[in-house]
This record gives sequence, C-alpha cells and structure tokens, in this order.
Amino acid sequence: MPDVKQSPKRNRMLVAALAAGVAGSAFAGGVMTSTTSSHAEPVQVTSPVQSFGFADVVERVSPAVVSVRVKEKMAAAAADRGDDDQASPFDNLPDDHPLKRFFEFGNPGGPGAQGMPGQRGGPRGMQPRRENRQATAQGSGFFISDDGYLVTNNHVVDGGENFTVVMDDGKEYDAKLIGTDKRTDLAVLKVDAKNQKFTYVEFGDDSKARTGDWVVAVGNPFGLGGSVTAGIISARGRDIGAGPYDDFLQIDAAVNRGNSGGPAFNLEGKVIGVNTAIFSPSGGNVGIAFAIPASTAKNVVQSLREKGSVQRGWLGVQIASVTDDISEAVGLANEDGAIVTLPENSTPASEAGIQTGDVITAVNGETIKGPKELARKVAEFAPNTSIDVTIWRDNAAQTIAVKLGNIASLDEAASADAMSSGSPVDPSSLSGYGLTLTPSDDGSGLVVTEVDPSSPASEKGVQTGDIIVSVNGKAVKSQGDVTKALSDADKSGRKAALFQLKNGDQNRFVALPIAKG
Repeated sequence: MPDVKQSPKRNRMLVAALAAGVAGSAFAGGVMTSTTSSHAEPVQVTSPVQSFGFADVVERVSPAVVSVRVKEKMAAAAADRGDDDQASPFDNLPDDHPLKRFFEFGNPGGPGAQGMPGQRGGPRGMQPRRENRQATAQGSGFFISDDGYLVTNNHVVDGGENFTVVMDDGKEYDAKLIGTDKRTDLAVLKVDAKNQKFTYVEFGDDSKARTGDWVVAVGNPFGLGGSVTAGIISARGRDIGAGPYDDFLQIDAAVNRGNSGGPAFNLEGKVIGVNTAIFSPSGGNVGIAFAIPASTAKNVVQSLREKGSVQRGWLGVQIASVTDDISEAVGLANEDGAIVTLPENSTPASEAGIQTGDVITAVNGETIKGPKELARKVAEFAPNTSIDVTIWRDNAAQTIAVKLGNIASLDEAASADAMSSGSPVDPSSLSGYGLTLTPSDDGSGLVVTEVDPSSPASEKGVQTGDIIVSVNGKAVKSQGDVTKALSDADKSGRKAALFQLKNGDQNRFVALPIAKG
C-alpha cells in the first residue's frame, strides 16, 4: 500500500475527531460518573449592629413622657348676637316660616335644635341660658425633674385654665403653669404630688447630633396615648419663619397632631429636641417635622423654672442679610454679618452710635454669619448687659460698646396699647384681614408671621416676613395701633386702608378693604 502523504491541516482535523470520539466514548461508556457545577456566591452584607432596635431606649424613657390635657373656658354665645360664628343665618325668619324647619344648626332634635327651650331657635321671647363650655386641647410633654417639673409647647397650653397630666400608666395629676415663652414656643408645668418621685429625662448635647443620626419621638398623637416613632435627623438649622430665633432640627420620624411638646431622643435616651411643628399639606405626617434644639430649650426652660419668664437683651435694630452685591458695595471680603436699618425711635443701638448702613460682623469678638445668628446671640445676654459690637463702616472695622435693653418691654407696650384700644380682637391676629402679626424685635412695626391664602391680604401680595410700618400714614408698633388706624379710617368713610410694608430694604404700599365687623 503506497504511502499517502497527508497535509498538516488534515492531521489536525483527525486528531480533533479522535479526541471527540474518545470523549464521546467516555460519556457513553460511563467513565465520568459525576459532575460538579461552579456558581458565584450571592452578595452578603454583615450588619454592623446585631439585633438592632429601639426597645431598650423606649422602655427607659417612656415613663417620663406624658400626655397634656388643657381645658379652656369658652362663654356660650348669646342667640341674639349677629356676629356669632355659630349663629344660623335664618334665625331672623318667623317661627312659622316654611324654610326655617330645614335649617337646624347644632344637633337636630337635641341641644341646639329648633323648639328646644333655652336653646337657639326656641320660641320667641325665650332667651338662651348663658353657659360656660370647656374646650379641650391635647399635647405631649416630658418630666425634667423628679419633683414634677415638665416641658411642653407654649401653643399647647396657651389660653388654658386647667391642666392635667396623664402618665404612661394612665394615672392623672393636676398641674399648674409655671411660665411660657412665645418666642421659642416653650412652656413649663409643675405637678405637685406628695411622696411621689417622677421618672425624668435630661437634655442632651444636640451640637453633637449629625444629619443622619437616629432619633426616637415619643408622644400623644391624636390623643391616642403613648406612641413611639423613629427616624433620622434630616437637617439642622432650619428656619421655618416661626420667629427670630428659628434654628430647628428637621426629623423624619412620624410626628402628628398631639405630638407637640413631646421629646425627640437620641439612642442614649437624651432629649435632643422638643417636637413643635410639622410641614404637611394634608394635616398629617409626611415625614417633615421640626424640633426645638435641646441647647435652646435647656436655657429657656431653666429661666422659666427660676423666674417664670425669659429675660432677653434687646439691641434695637432692623437687620437684613449681607448679599454678594452689598458686600462688594461696602468693601467686605465676604457675606458674613447683618446690615443695619435703624428704626425712627430711640434704641440701645442708636444711643450707642450704630448707624443705618453699618454691617454688624461680630459680638464680643464672635463672628456673626447672618441676621438670625445675630438675633440669637443678642438674646443670650441679659438686659442691661454691655456688649462689644463690631461694625463695618467706611471701609473699616470698629467696635462700639452697647448697653442692651429688655425685649420684654416691647411686649408690655404692645399689650398696653391693645388694652387701651378697647378692641376685642385676638392680640396675635388681625380680624377680617387673614393676618397673624407679632411686634418686631426693635419695636418699629409688626411682622407678618402668617397669611391666610384666601384673604384679601394674600390676593394683594402680602407675604410672611413683611413688616407693617404704617397704616394710612400713621406709624404702628402694636396691634392696638393698627386697630385704631383702621377704626379711624372707617369712621372717616374710607373703604380701604393704605398699608406701608417693608421687606428687607424695599418699601411698598398695599390698599386693603376695611373689614366690617
């Protein structure tokens, strides 16, 4: 048989075929009796904290957290008052009018129904019996001493006459009001119980709390009793327009109505905040709540316990932020500080020589970042304290000694003006205009703190933060001044009042229709 010369390519093909044949024989003949599959391991994360939870914290602090019930006397309205919110618009119809029976305001067939003696809608000639009703509000609070001192919000107890504290175990105690501070929305109550020591908690150092840290909120939402929620600190230093000392912690723990005045704890069981407000388009929890920092609450509460009030220093200046344009115009290297606009009346600042256009950059050598920080810094000093205020004027820094006044004197003056006006309106709200007002810190106007979106004022562009400087050319410094100016305008036959508004360094005028009572 002649030799056949094969090419290298053909040889490789034969080798591959033989290899495949051998492999096929091996599988077919059962030489390989088992196989092993190889897969990657799934992702696994080891938790840094085993069996993590809040139960230990809650167990320790819950006995110190209470529900606060507040009762306020409200006089029953007389049937013949045409301006009563509860009055039926059909009260003036004859008793036998066919429409009258279709409009029973109150509880038809019960108190307030037509034909009930002594109630609205009864037979003519029968006057309604004047009674006192009790309106009840609820909030939360927490003990800060074993002898019964506890903290809550000012807006929880505001207007209250009787206060009841409900413990975690359901026991109830009467409490008395020691003091309130509207500017920080804090209040202190005291429970006097013989031979009773209360479990209490203490304030922590909120300066060490960081965004992202855990927080546990304990309180009394919707009057349900002790309830616990948890979340994190979402932000620090929030300004929500509640007042000159805004510096809130923002937390995302579920906080609802009734949680006001309750504590926000860190994982050590220390109070780092007092829950005071929520942001909610619907009125329920949406994960945005605000707490008064412990550093603020601690100082205010101590003053309320010792004196029943908070005494704060008063500089007496209108201030605004230093923008980039302002800093460039006055020759400052940065935007730190607060630019000054002095009121017309005499104040500690004007008497010391501080002028309009000065930029306050430091107090007692500590740098001031902006208006809010300046307000908080001055408030830390007692009235009649002398402080060194560093200002920037004419491209140079200089220091001026200022003896602080007492900011409480502004509140007393506003209260006296409101009483002398004889006006029955709420001293914090301008009836008929949808505005909530508070005296400015320097006494030179009224700050708009809330605007009803459906009010004429809102339609005319009045905004939160605007300062009402004058009404019909008359300077206003209190609720009473505004009420008197409106009354004078009404008596002179005017249909509208001219409000001068100031916001920052901008002045504008808004005409609002005179509300009829």
